Amino acid sequence: MDQTKAKLIIREAVVADAPAIARLSVKVYGKADSFTRAELRGQVINFPEGQFVAEYEGKVVGHCATMIVPADLAFKPHTWEEISNGGYGRPPAEDGDVLYGFEVCVDPDYRRLRIGQRLYRKRKELCQNFELKGIAFAGRMPGYYRRKRTYPNPADYLQAVKEKKIRDQVINFQMNQGYEPHGILRDYIPNDKESGGCAVLMYWTNPLAPRDTGKLIPGLKERVPSSVRVATVQFMMRKIETIDHFEEQVEYWVDVAADYESDFVVFPELFTLALLSIEERKLEPAKAIDKIADYTDRFVEFMQRMAVSYNINIIGGSHPTHAKVEDGKTEIRNIAYTFLRDGSVHESEKLHPTPSERRWWGIKGGYGANVIQTDCGPIGVMICYDSEFPELARHLVNQGALLLFVPFCTDERRGYLRVRYCCQARAVENQCYVVTSGVVGNLPNVENMDVHYAESAILTPSDFPFSRDGVAADTAPNTETIAIADLSLDSLLTARQSGAVQNLKDRRFDLYRVEWTQAQG
Repeated sequence: MDQTKAKLIIREAVVADAPAIARLSVKVYGKADSFTRAELRGQVINFPEGQFVAEYEGKVVGHCATMIVPADLAFKPHTWEEISNGGYGRPPAEDGDVLYGFEVCVDPDYRRLRIGQRLYRKRKELCQNFELKGIAFAGRMPGYYRRKRTYPNPADYLQAVKEKKIRDQVINFQMNQGYEPHGILRDYIPNDKESGGCAVLMYWTNPLAPRDTGKLIPGLKERVPSSVRVATVQFMMRKIETIDHFEEQVEYWVDVAADYESDFVVFPELFTLALLSIEERKLEPAKAIDKIADYTDRFVEFMQRMAVSYNINIIGGSHPTHAKVEDGKTEIRNIAYTFLRDGSVHESEKLHPTPSERRWWGIKGGYGANVIQTDCGPIGVMICYDSEFPELARHLVNQGALLLFVPFCTDERRGYLRVRYCCQARAVENQCYVVTSGVVGNLPNVENMDVHYAESAILTPSDFPFSRDGVAADTAPNTETIAIADLSLDSLLTARQSGAVQNLKDRRFDLYRVEWTQAQG
């Protein structure tokens, strides 16, 4: 008899599963309360071993999300927003000893397959594999709403369920799985009307947990290099005769960065507009931007080849590109292309075109802001003006970004300082590194690209492990050059856990959060 593939499998989730899990979440909870793709990417990036999907005949029909946290965090009063980092999950804590589950959902069309039971079993296997003390989670109590008059105190309702005086389908299922109720969490999910906004803190004790394992839990420190070397190119805009001349200039800087064994090299925003100087006469703005967009395929192919051949990850500045929209039409968007040394290419659209970009070139704002997973950890890209909107950086860091790259193009010192000050703020408030790259020189025959001012920099948080002024390296003003620095990811992750200030840990999820309403990519 021929072998056949398994119909139902439980496996670790990967970033590519985010769209399918998001669709499942919408089906189960509705669009308003579902996970976004960005949140799901953050979960996988933060703790890939702890995220699972159930797949039936190739379709994702179940989802389970977990974190590793210290016991005191799991057992003290908290809300779902606080414990789950707003739905993005957390990297395993260095002192983590409890597996915390913050999501299990099953496609209602497949509930007879005992998928929930299988996911709970997978959690126990994970807990025992990491030799943790146990599993905690806050479970719903959907029967409470019907009996609220009889039991105005939710703790009394829980006690009645434990004493088998009444039945709650969810609580009874979880107790049958070996979990013990440890009290009520009030306002856990305020809009869960069936549960009165409350949840039952459940706990399963790992019978195989040793007293002191000393076992290393794979946090971010175990997933990324101890340090990375980054290079930022301050690129000179000058008249060129051919596209080959432009590519020679770019390859020169890639070669320099690669010779210094850099992991990343970043180019400035709109540096490809130097190609317009090839034209014999000045083009009108609309025709000029269309002309540049025509170079997109060659630019992408060339930069992709550079990344692979020089074994370096390239943040390729930004390039105006024809983007398809509804009804087969196209519009110009300012897109940063990231070329990884494995040959893959990623796009990051500028979300906030400046007034001059809109007026001169008709550039439209893009959608979505996705973290990019690299061999040196997760990164994000913000293009110039985008860095002046704190929501974007926070959104990328929520997904796991450790480094943010900011290609920029400013015409004079005031504009430059807006970018510089905002990028320094993003580094502090998100406890991440921010690398900026600007253009200098002039293009006298190109509308709106005549003069430039830049001081490119590699910025750090402001705390003891980092440079005194929060600047790992910078360049002289208005000079074509390169700046290179080694950035300690170990120090960054340590500062997030135990720094003089801990901006990410100390956020008030009971007061605010960054919530994206448009395309998540």
